[in-house]
Amino acid sequence: MKRVRRVEWVAGSAVVLALLFAGAATVASARGDGNGAEHVATAPRTPAVDSADAGFARDMAVHHQQAVEMSFIVRDRTQDEEVRRLAYDIANTQANQRGMLLGWLDLWELPKVAAGQEPMDWMAAGHEGHSMEGMDGMQGMGTGYRPHDGSLMPGMATRTELNRLRSAKGREAEVLYLRLMTAHHKGGIDMARGCARLCTVKAEKRLARGMVEAQQSELDAMAHMLVARGAGPRS
Repeated sequence: MKRVRRVEWVAGSAVVLALLFAGAATVASARGDGNGAEHVATAPRTPAVDSADAGFARDMAVHHQQAVEMSFIVRDRTQDEEVRRLAYDIANTQANQRGMLLGWLDLWELPKVAAGQEPMDWMAAGHEGHSMEGMDGMQGMGTGYRPHDGSLMPGMATRTELNRLRSAKGREAEVLYLRLMTAHHKGGIDMARGCARLCTVKAEKRLARGMVEAQQSELDAMAHMLVARGAGPRS
């Protein structure tokens, strides 16, 4: 079993690239190529560059990229099969979703990085007439979070924390990864809930709701894994 897992991880980078292309191809199919005018007639309007749809796609793609990076780091820092399996699942799932988000931006012909658009601006109170009241502490997060040491959005690890993960081994690496990913998932869940409320593209809203459910399940699993290692969430 361990040999099989090692083979899977060795092929991990290729899998991630394949998933990125697959995600882009999936959303590109929405163009209606080869299917006549039916898809054109039902195609949604293209979101604006400063819309919640575009902002979520840009920000979550960046957020997901770090989760993939952390998962590949811990792969090489521990031999614990439970942690490696979780990291493998997170890397594959979030690389796939990242490909979909970037594919939507390509489909909408919008930039991956928008000049003048700060991370989380799309979640600011009053965006498109929506109030952020009741969104799990994210009120005004569009202007309230201060990027620092490479952490661009809530939940993202800093460069210092990533370097610590790269240097840790065994149980220390496992606990640090679980703590960092717990905070990362909490930030991602809040962002996904924001899209579920503010986004207008139905497929993107469905994806956001699915992220909330899946990451909440992983949060519960990580809490148990931390307890089993005599640790708790990041303070």
